[in-house]
Amino acid sequence: MVEIELDGKTVEVPQGSMVMHAANKLGTYVPHFCYHKKLSIAANCRMCLVEVEKAPKPLPACATPVTQGMKVFTHSAKAVEAQRSVMEFLLINHPLDCPICDQGGECQLQDLAVGYGKSNSRYEEEKRVVFHKNVGPLISMEEMSRCIHCTRCVRFGQEIAGVMELGMINRGEHSEITTFVGQTVDSELSGNMIDICPVGALTSKPFRYAARTWELARKRSVSPHDSLGSNTTIQTKANKVMRVVALENEAINECWISDRDRFSYEGINSADRVTSPMVKQGGQWLETDWESALDYVSRSLKTIATEHGPQAIAALAHPISSTEELHLLQKIVRGLGSDQIETRLLQSNIEGAAKAPWLGMSITKLDSLDRALVIGSYLRKDQPLMAARLRAAAKRGLALHRIDAGGDDWLISAPKSLAVKPSAWVNSLGEVALAVAKAKSASAPAGIAASISPAAQAIADSLLSGQSSAVFLGSAAIAHPNAPDLHVLAQFIAQQTGATFGFLPVGGNAVGASLVKANGAGINSVLSGERRAVILMNLEPTRDLANPEQAKVALAKANTVIALTAFTSPDLLETADVILPISTFTETVATFVNAEGSAQTIQPAVKPLGDSRPGWKVLRVLGGLLGLDGFLFNMPEEVLGDALGESFVDNLNNQFTGSPVISSGNISPANGFERVSDVNIYAVDPIVRRAPALQRTSDAKRGNQVGLNQAAMNELGLKEGDVVSIAQGNLSTQLPVTLEANLAAGAARVSAGTSASAQLGAMFGLITLSKV
Repeated sequence: MVEIELDGKTVEVPQGSMVMHAANKLGTYVPHFCYHKKLSIAANCRMCLVEVEKAPKPLPACATPVTQGMKVFTHSAKAVEAQRSVMEFLLINHPLDCPICDQGGECQLQDLAVGYGKSNSRYEEEKRVVFHKNVGPLISMEEMSRCIHCTRCVRFGQEIAGVMELGMINRGEHSEITTFVGQTVDSELSGNMIDICPVGALTSKPFRYAARTWELARKRSVSPHDSLGSNTTIQTKANKVMRVVALENEAINECWISDRDRFSYEGINSADRVTSPMVKQGGQWLETDWESALDYVSRSLKTIATEHGPQAIAALAHPISSTEELHLLQKIVRGLGSDQIETRLLQSNIEGAAKAPWLGMSITKLDSLDRALVIGSYLRKDQPLMAARLRAAAKRGLALHRIDAGGDDWLISAPKSLAVKPSAWVNSLGEVALAVAKAKSASAPAGIAASISPAAQAIADSLLSGQSSAVFLGSAAIAHPNAPDLHVLAQFIAQQTGATFGFLPVGGNAVGASLVKANGAGINSVLSGERRAVILMNLEPTRDLANPEQAKVALAKANTVIALTAFTSPDLLETADVILPISTFTETVATFVNAEGSAQTIQPAVKPLGDSRPGWKVLRVLGGLLGLDGFLFNMPEEVLGDALGESFVDNLNNQFTGSPVISSGNISPANGFERVSDVNIYAVDPIVRRAPALQRTSDAKRGNQVGLNQAAMNELGLKEGDVVSIAQGNLSTQLPVTLEANLAAGAARVSAGTSASAQLGAMFGLITLSKV
């Protein structure tokens, strides 16, 4: 530790700290623009100049290391004069457009100009002008004359997002922040550049000129679009969500949020919102009142349970649903005598599945890992901020390994990895398990291959040498037809190497759904065609289920399909018989349990739209109409207490519950192409799919393309953008092709959750490609 004196106060900071860190520790504010606690030090705005005893001139607090006995004066006459001189230079070329600037009211330059600016300018020459740039549908760079060249956006891209999308050209007052040769900004974390921009140079394109910041009411919230549970602030005006920004929580999302968290609010205001209960009569949809609709639903469920037996009742719920909603839904289904309820919408094989799979560690522990093996994951798009934590850990020495089909760039170096088509995942993971077993003189799981490839041996050696290691199963491994085998092998490897074993859960409340037992017989059982009444909550059958064709057939056989949803869609209008409008997460009290097992409860930011009602209230009334016990709740807090209890964290469990024998370790490689499916980052739930700006991004467009490696494109005589016909069994569709250089041989990526994939079958299996 080093002791210094700052404005007459003594403070100790670690050796190597800067004066700015000492000031922050004391709570002394030093004006600054380029400094940000999460970014590297640039020292190019010079606003933080301070006086240091015996130094011939003021020094930048952000880039001046502390020394023992140093005396610093942050508000001396010399320091303030230097700071005012810097402010004068910064304002020389700044346009006087504060009245129409979206940053007005929360602008760092505006605030500091009050304390350090002058009432008049000595600059009489013409101001420079920087022409606007179109960098995509999310970020507006139309007023780059406001830019003060702090380079926060540049450093964020390089250091946090992992890709340098912005840079500076020219010198002096001709300097400009721009993209590379007309490219757009496509990172899934790009919206954070808006937050960290200290002026109005980078602003939100969807929010542009929509409201003034001081007109907005604010409410703390949580994003339910992935299992991280990022903390956000929802800003509203006239009962409408206008903007979503990050809320700092070091334990979860630090001070960042993904673009999916930031811009998905547009979907909440979609024209597809349903605001009144609807019943289908004679093939026509008619609006009705809540009493009539719920009476119709309760009579239908009672009749089907009586005539066809309790197991004829089933329910499917999207894990975007709150813990309160999922708890009451499973109470209804089980109260009627059925166990046909599922939220694991993409998991086709639940044999031996863990009872409450979770990350296996705190989110912050990701920062300190030195070894990690991730199996079957689209990490960067599935979990953008977890990927950012692992990216930062890799810079500190984390050795990351992957076993998957490749194709997607995580922007993290992973040289010791295996990119193989899905049918070979079990074999490849089995080789790693065998190498670990030999090193530990342990018995390997029965059924795995006898040989070990050099790549598998390298992964095993790395894990065995780690001090803080983890093995994770990702979304594609969970959805894989041989998920139980992958589970057994990953758990064995973790146990033998002393690593933490965990899952990267799919869905914002996937962990909460498991804790309240909203999972039962499995998706294949629910969609077997034997269910006469099916309740759908917060999902669209052809977009949110692993096999759209299976869903269409099964729901067509049901006597009654009841949809609790905030949105109408063509497939719901076709398959459902009753639509009950429920509120989105912004309109009700809702609790979400994230990947680490933290329960976060949020309050409504706006009132329910139209005649929609919070889902937990609808289910509470329905339970009462069905004559079931345990539905006498007045408050959502009572529902939550009944659902989780005080010691729910003790119920988190990643252990395989079946017989640990590998049944498919010797899969014969199939001929032709194997489909490998990600769920496109902007197709994960009904809200995100209805956000116009997100649907115009390059990531959304990628979801409607077929990914092939160069060898496959050469084999089929294809080039970028050519259209191919995709046949899966007796189903087919057409999509343009795109190059994915590192995709495994024999694999073709066809995303799930899109309008194109709705025309196909299961997420894994053989497909045939032919040029159109």
